[in-house]
Amino acid sequence: MSETTLTEVLAELATLDNPKVRSVNAKHGDDHGVNLGKLRALAKRLKTQQPLALELWATNDTAAQLLALLICRPKDFSREQLDAMLRQAHAPKTHDWLVNYVVKKSAHVEELRVAWKAAADPVVASAGWALTSERIAKSPQGLDLPGLLDVIEAQMKEAPDRLQWAMNQALATIGIEHPEHRARALEIGERLEVLKDYPTPPNCTSPFAPAWINEIVRRKES
Repeated sequence: MSETTLTEVLAELATLDNPKVRSVNAKHGDDHGVNLGKLRALAKRLKTQQPLALELWATNDTAAQLLALLICRPKDFSREQLDAMLRQAHAPKTHDWLVNYVVKKSAHVEELRVAWKAAADPVVASAGWALTSERIAKSPQGLDLPGLLDVIEAQMKEAPDRLQWAMNQALATIGIEHPEHRARALEIGERLEVLKDYPTPPNCTSPFAPAWINEIVRRKES
């Protein structure tokens, strides 16, 4: 399937829209009804098509934007394009896929991490914290981990949901990946009690940082 037109793809997305899927997604703030497995299958058929990806993104339709993120060429986006796209990503899933599938593969990732983390908009800042968690785990050289813990300790409890979640991930990642900071990360998590009562399905790890840290460390050491 090559040189597919925007009209053809939007028509196919419309046939994939399922009211039951839409209802489930709505509970998570995502306004689309396309099964993600079917969306990925469509992306696999389309293969990489940067011009089509740009057209899909411009529709501002969530399913179309998710598809755009699967068929785009991450390295082709400028820093300015990625910054604008993050601010246009109104659905949580679009925001997450943009950060994880596109920005992380971009040459501009570190510049954007620093800028977004300092942003006044908490949703934009949450992207900066998500990228910071990636660095904490994979390339922590140059990061001030005690300083990050200071910020988390001071701000996470009162942070808006998306930002709080991203800060909590950073806290857990520090505790898991850096044994020298584990005791402090655990203490901060226990004291702030962020996500302590989050409903967690059986056989899933709780997002409550102390439980998360202890469980992953246990698995690594077993």
